[in-house]
Amino acid sequence: MEEYIEDRLIELADEKFKKFHSRLCPNVDNIIGVKTPLLRNLAKEIYAEYGLEYFNHTKSDYYEEVMLEGMIIGLLDLRVDKVLEYIKNYLPKINNWAICDTFCAGLKIAKKNQKIFWEFIQKYLYSENEYEVRFAVVMMLYHFLDDKHTIEVSKKLDTIKHEGYYVKVAVAWLISIMYIKYPGFTFTYLEECNLDDITFNKAIQKISESKRVSDEEKVYIRDLKRI
Repeated sequence: MEEYIEDRLIELADEKFKKFHSRLCPNVDNIIGVKTPLLRNLAKEIYAEYGLEYFNHTKSDYYEEVMLEGMIIGLLDLRVDKVLEYIKNYLPKINNWAICDTFCAGLKIAKKNQKIFWEFIQKYLYSENEYEVRFAVVMMLYHFLDDKHTIEVSKKLDTIKHEGYYVKVAVAWLISIMYIKYPGFTFTYLEECNLDDITFNKAIQKISESKRVSDEEKVYIRDLKRI
C-alpha cells in the first residue's frame, strides 16, 4: 500500500503548484505538489478501499502523505473516543500551518461533539509545541465561534502565552473571524483584552484587510492599533 500511495501522489503532482505552495510553506522541503482537492479525492478513495488498515501503512516522507493522513482521520466513521485517539497520535506529525489548518477544517465530527472536543483541546492551548497550540486555536475558529462558546473562546485567547509566530497569527485570524460574526462583542473585547502587542496588531490588520468589514468600521478598528 505504501508504494501505491506514493505512486498516486507522484502521478497527481503539479510542478507549478509545488513551486507556488512551497513559497507559502518556506520551512517545508518535502512537498510533491498535489492540489488539495485532489488530495481529498485520494483520501476518500483510500479510505473506501482500505478502511482502518490504511493506518498500518502510513508514511511521513512527503508533506502530502502527512496531509493525506489528516484528511483520512477526518473521514473516520467511529465513536468519538476512537477518533480522538487517532487525533492524539497524529498531532506530533503536524509541523506547518497548512497541514494544521486543513486537518482542523476536516474534523467535522467536532461540531457534533462540541463538549467532548472543547475539553479535548484545552491542554493543547498551553502546549510547548507551537503547532499543538495552533491546532487548538484553529479548532476554536472552525468549530466554536458560535453563540454558545464565543465568550469562552475570547477568554481563552487572553491566556495563550506561546511566542510562536504561527500561534500569534492563528489567534489574530480567529479574532478577525470573530469580529465578522460578532462585531460589537469583538470590538469591546479588543478594547479590554490582554493580548500581546504583536498578536493584537496582527488582529487589527486582519480585520482591516477583510472585505466583509465596512470602511467605516475599519477606521474605528485601526484607531485601536497599539504603537
